[in-house]
Amino acid sequence: MTIGLITRVNNVTSGRSYPMGATLAKNGKGCNFALFSAHATKVELCLFAIDGTTELQRIELPEFTDDVWHGFVEDITEGCLYGYRVYGPFEPHNGHRFNPNKLLLDPYAKKLHGDFIRSELNFSYDLKSSQQDLALDNRDNATCMPKCVVVSPLLYSETHPQVRRRDTILYELHVKGFTQQNPDVPIELRGTFAGLANEKVCQYLKSLGVTSIELLPIQQFIDEDFLQDKGLNNYWGYNTISFFVPHAAYCHSGEVGEFRTMVETYHEAGIEVILDVVYNHTAEGDHLGQTLSFKGIDNASYYRLHKTDKRYYENFSGCGNTINVQHPRVIQLITDSLRYWVEVMGIDGFRFDLAPVLGRDEPDFKANNHFFTSIRQDPVLSKVKLIAEPWDVGDGGYQLGRFPNSWLELNDRFRDSCRRFWRGDNGLVAEFAKRLHGSSDIFEQPSRRPSASVNFITSHDGFTLTDLVSFNEKQNSANGEQNNDGHNSNFSNNLGVEGTTDNRRINMLRRQQKRNLLTTLFIAQGTPMLLSGDELNNSQHGNNNAYCQDNAISWIDWQSPDAQQESNFVKALIALRKAHPLLNRTHYQHGHEISENTGLADISWLNCHGKTMTKDNWHDQSVKCFAMMLANTTQVTVNDHQQDDALLVIFNAHQHNINYLLPELDGYWQVLIDTAVETAQNIQKIDKNTLKNISHPALIIAEHSCVVLRYLHSSKDK
Repeated sequence: MTIGLITRVNNVTSGRSYPMGATLAKNGKGCNFALFSAHATKVELCLFAIDGTTELQRIELPEFTDDVWHGFVEDITEGCLYGYRVYGPFEPHNGHRFNPNKLLLDPYAKKLHGDFIRSELNFSYDLKSSQQDLALDNRDNATCMPKCVVVSPLLYSETHPQVRRRDTILYELHVKGFTQQNPDVPIELRGTFAGLANEKVCQYLKSLGVTSIELLPIQQFIDEDFLQDKGLNNYWGYNTISFFVPHAAYCHSGEVGEFRTMVETYHEAGIEVILDVVYNHTAEGDHLGQTLSFKGIDNASYYRLHKTDKRYYENFSGCGNTINVQHPRVIQLITDSLRYWVEVMGIDGFRFDLAPVLGRDEPDFKANNHFFTSIRQDPVLSKVKLIAEPWDVGDGGYQLGRFPNSWLELNDRFRDSCRRFWRGDNGLVAEFAKRLHGSSDIFEQPSRRPSASVNFITSHDGFTLTDLVSFNEKQNSANGEQNNDGHNSNFSNNLGVEGTTDNRRINMLRRQQKRNLLTTLFIAQGTPMLLSGDELNNSQHGNNNAYCQDNAISWIDWQSPDAQQESNFVKALIALRKAHPLLNRTHYQHGHEISENTGLADISWLNCHGKTMTKDNWHDQSVKCFAMMLANTTQVTVNDHQQDDALLVIFNAHQHNINYLLPELDGYWQVLIDTAVETAQNIQKIDKNTLKNISHPALIIAEHSCVVLRYLHSSKDK
């Protein structure tokens, strides 16, 4: 029986205050509803016909236990459409914005029916009043709001690949942008979870070698009014309104199970799925924003409000409001939703947008606050990957390296140092070496590992790799903000011409610089993150803030020139990283352990003469060529093959060749990667018959290039 066939529900009992949300009885007949609101005076459950337009009945939830309004309603079955009307004071100066004329979404809803219709009816205050948000609006907004859907619970997912942190290779992608122009995806499935689950798409990522895809926000989000006024929309999705609901526009089938099917497809391929989640703010905006859910349910509990005048919101997110993670019921909402995505939807980890917001107390960031403590002790969430974007827009918002030891953090210091070094800036050698070393100066603690540093050159927020070597200035005019939005400090270099060019030398140098940056990413200690499309020569035509560009600017161009060649190079780099454990160490090394076999330290830094870098070398502003040597000191066997005795990585950011002297060692060398070579070289086992004794030779390192060599000591069996 569906609610659309019921004229009136009469049997309502007290039910239970837990779990939150709408929970069907085990026999499928009847549903328990539970909604937190500490300051409400009454809560009505509103039932709608199956078409979502006709309100059939309002039922007052009969019980109020520990700030939770609840009741059990018989005859409710799967597919029932509902919403809430919450009564209480409308006193903005005291933080209360109750308005029972406004239909509200259940924060625990698992599925929505219908669309968000832009309307002034969705504001709890009278837009035409001179008092702005202080005058109550008495009009009903039910026709403009989607309805929550009662759903049967899915069985728990148990297919997690559980990739070790140290083995993780992240790949950041947008569900729509990755599939919208992919020729392997049927047209009708492009831009959807089903399209991302396409076998050829999944196999492409598996063949690339990545271990974990990181999806830009897929929890239900909506467009901001100011974007719609310009004919644009929120493409990235950092404007969440429902934390349990997969974004409807990405569901081709209209069923939430489509998302889990996609996750399981990747799990079968051994690839993890990580979600970019936004728990720092909601889509309801500031005091002049819409009332869609949290504002109308209990504004004073869900949001951080100004102490002197609670009419206004604290805005550490830059998006109008800040979620109040100091409140235990808000922490419960966040952790319940995270646990739902892990246990039910199969998710393997989360990347938290503007994560310092989650650690703010009064008002400073604390790594041991209630939120982080809740995550740490949670038997489910403490076992998944947790990645912080370690900055927000408030005072003291930059917190790189200060998150709990179990967390990974996006390392923008790595990004900027690598860009500046390869751009040719002076005095970057010491800083660049620290980033290659896994940023031990930032992250190293007794129980923290190099994997805590998520190294990246590019991300969705900024230039693509191709644009990084093609533009000196951002080209954001399409965003409608007179090119004033987006980062100004891009540390990019167009190598002589702004944008595309037919100049063969410039195009050759651009490809070489991209290989340099990519090689740096995958040979550095830490967790590498690749932006989708960077391996395909993808360009956003210089737009470094394409958050509102749901079009060809943001969609990956799978037919881009040189795409296959660059993709092959990335495959080779990832294979290199996986084949050589020295590039992926569990612990920080500081040159203290010495190999009994070769006499080499676990890590050393060499100048152009193959000698240890001196203090003067490190401080010489003109030095742009040096090398990192990683040596094996454990003599263990991996996959039945002896580890390398050493790897030598030589960096040359000069505008001229360097006659580099290899260290005086008695052994054999093999060039694994040379970024001055146009074609990617596959990583293969050393052929002992082709190795030559080239101990202490001079090696020409081309301008703007990087060379990776493998060293075997002469005592090895030849």
